[in-house]
Amino acid sequence: MKEEKLTYQIIGCAMEVHRKLGNGFQEVIYQRALAIELERAGIAFEREVVYPVYYDKIEIGQRRADFIVGEKVVIELKALIALGDIHIAQARNYLEAFDLDIGLLINLGGKSLEHKRLFNPNRND
Repeated sequence: MKEEKLTYQIIGCAMEVHRKLGNGFQEVIYQRALAIELERAGIAFEREVVYPVYYDKIEIGQRRADFIVGEKVVIELKALIALGDIHIAQARNYLEAFDLDIGLLINLGGKSLEHKRLFNPNRND
């Protein structure tokens, strides 16, 4: 699976960021560092992409994704001591709202890097 290789590469970039910075920084610092590592790895991405959110085909707001990679993977970064169920639910929400295949929830704020690979149940591609 092509996306599996891509998510593996992204996680590797996040590991490098965590190795160099450790924990304790704000999310925006990790976001900037991950952008540098993704560029170094030759991974094309968009940062802070705004998507409309619809309810019954009526736009009711917008969501901002930290990163979109290859129009298939959404990356949600966190800088927390630990991930909770609410963060997993938020990342799943991004997948469905943005109609993307795969999501990575990456927490750089803990002593160890945490990551979760999530799949959109509504996509069959």
